[in-house]
Amino acid sequence: MTGHRLTKLSVAIGLSIATSSALASPQSFMSARSFAMGGTGVAVAAPSDAPAENPAMMAADHHSWNDDFGLTLPSLNVRAADEEETVDQVDDIQDVIDEFDQLVSQLKIDPSPANADSLALTAGDLRDRLVDFDRDTMRANAGLGIALAVPSKSVSVGVFTNANLTATVRGELSNDDRLLLDNIVAASETGNVGDVENVIDNAAVDQDGNILFNSRGRILASAVGEVGVSFARQFELSNGNSFQLGLSPKYVELRTFQYTESVSGFEDDEFDGDQYQTDKSGFNLDIGAAYAFGDEKQWNAGIVVKNLIPMELDSAASRPELGEEVRTLELNPMATAGIAHKSEYHVVTAEIDLTKKEAFGFEDDTQWAALGAEFDAFRYAQLRVGVRHNLASNEDNDGIEEKTQFTAGLGLNIVGVRLDIGALYSDADVGAALELGTAF
Repeated sequence: MTGHRLTKLSVAIGLSIATSSALASPQSFMSARSFAMGGTGVAVAAPSDAPAENPAMMAADHHSWNDDFGLTLPSLNVRAADEEETVDQVDDIQDVIDEFDQLVSQLKIDPSPANADSLALTAGDLRDRLVDFDRDTMRANAGLGIALAVPSKSVSVGVFTNANLTATVRGELSNDDRLLLDNIVAASETGNVGDVENVIDNAAVDQDGNILFNSRGRILASAVGEVGVSFARQFELSNGNSFQLGLSPKYVELRTFQYTESVSGFEDDEFDGDQYQTDKSGFNLDIGAAYAFGDEKQWNAGIVVKNLIPMELDSAASRPELGEEVRTLELNPMATAGIAHKSEYHVVTAEIDLTKKEAFGFEDDTQWAALGAEFDAFRYAQLRVGVRHNLASNEDNDGIEEKTQFTAGLGLNIVGVRLDIGALYSDADVGAALELGTAF
């Protein structure tokens, strides 16, 4: 199995969505512009981004070149954290297990000291690889979205669809495997081939007669797909400032994916089996508000609450003998607030999650505080930078820790066609975003 194939799996699950422990849902979808500005958008979202980030922003004041129509087709972002190359380790371990099985067969045919020593050497190599594999974790995040918005001071309307996937892969060592391999190494040191044979003869075997290894790989994945319509309206206040209110009724599909297999039998072509998946769908609602103020309305504050209706879905647990348990995917209300200062040539914004998202699978809890900025060159090019810090980061988490992430990006507008790109880097993560669209 390779990282490339896992990436294809992530995208495939996300696309399919788009057309008792607790698991949090994937992070909300973000546009390439938001991605490059530290994940911000509640107080600065452009019209076509607003349905996913804060529907009220469809009715806010924007530049004259993007306040009549906005189209995103499509927007894609990915992040990955795999410091220990967890996925690649599976292939290497499987190769060593194949070599181990061959040496066991040779020893049974020819119980010579040379064959016993070769087996012990491979057993030690396999033991060390399984120890290194234990608790190593890989995480992948992917998002895909499409949106259309028609802003208006009276009633703004938008339509959107997006899908988000979070997948974690983790290795787990079986103490029985370690003890067996330790015993083989220790038996060979006596110089008596019979001692090695005795350990082999007393080991558990699988249906093919090979020694059974119980160390395992786990995949825990959740995906959320949604399709909806957004409405927003602007209200003029008596003090001359303006207030925007928006809502997004939507249809949501949840999906969980839990796959556990012994490391020797871990196969990527088993990932799409129905027995490993569960799904559930229903209607939900996002609601947002924004308030423009200042002498020239250069300040804007925004708040959004997503998924007002709590939803949950139990995962499958098809391999209880390998330690699988039923887990619950929870889609709970999430509130985020932000404030921004803007002009014709810049936007600077700060944003904070008011609620914490509990960890999904083998990763960190998240509650982001972020800063983002955009500098505009006569509407033809935009330079973006951002940083966000996870207030809920926990060193005792059961997987990959997420702390501080740095982002940057570029926007280009050429003959009405918009291209946005973004990049993300942290001690654990690397990521990228790409988006095509138009606005006028």
